[in-house]
Amino acid sequence: MRVTITDLLEMKSRGEKIAMLTAYDYPTAVWEDEAGVDIIFVGDSVGTNVLGYKSEKEVTLDDMVHHLRAVRRGVRHAYLLADLPYLTYETPEAALESASILVSHGADGVKLEGFRPDIVSHLVTNQIEVCAHLGLNPQIHEKKGLRAKTAKAAGNLISESMAMQEAGAWIIVYELIPEEVARQATRRLSIPTIGIGAGRHTDGQVLIVSDMLGINSFDLRHVRKYEQLHERATRAIGQYIVDLRTGEFPGDENARQLSAEESQALEEMLAISSGA
Repeated sequence: MRVTITDLLEMKSRGEKIAMLTAYDYPTAVWEDEAGVDIIFVGDSVGTNVLGYKSEKEVTLDDMVHHLRAVRRGVRHAYLLADLPYLTYETPEAALESASILVSHGADGVKLEGFRPDIVSHLVTNQIEVCAHLGLNPQIHEKKGLRAKTAKAAGNLISESMAMQEAGAWIIVYELIPEEVARQATRRLSIPTIGIGAGRHTDGQVLIVSDMLGINSFDLRHVRKYEQLHERATRAIGQYIVDLRTGEFPGDENARQLSAEESQALEEMLAISSGA
């Protein structure tokens, strides 16, 4: 069965943590879906993690569609969420057009950044399921760093969260905010909250899959690396080069042979053609 908004709301009511991870391709989507991830998220982080862009702002709607379609092929059970990329939802009309494209290519819902209750309301009115994203917003903020660090800023964020819920958002992602702020917001909202660098008291967590698998070589405070694929992959590739240059690869087990009869026939054919 496919995970729905109703399932996720019920998880919040039971106090059951919601697991969310990014995915950008088919094999990763299959891994995550088989492992039981609740929400698989095709984020605009595809730009900096897969496409080699310097910023999420370079990601286009065509980029998102390409990777969304690949992920969709691998997802059978999880809720599939997709990012609205930079400058594709500046007006309600533009947002609906962009969101409709993502939904038509397999997204169950879309995520947008910043305090935009007008956009949320317009999308929800047109049967688009919306995830809000508050705190640090990479499409808006040039610099990383903790948000809502003062009582006033925290109060504003909680008020904005309530307004986004009222506008129809069914879930909110909090990025890089103090965990006490996330806890207070989570207690007041009836919709689930998902944290990334927002501490332990949200209804669930999201990580960039490249970070938690150790594909990226850098360390981030809010990430726990469950694998070290960068080191392991580099080591494996290095061993391949060594084996190739020393003649260890390909080995007998990697080669295919003609039958003895066909090998003899080839020798005779070549001998005739060369005039030997």
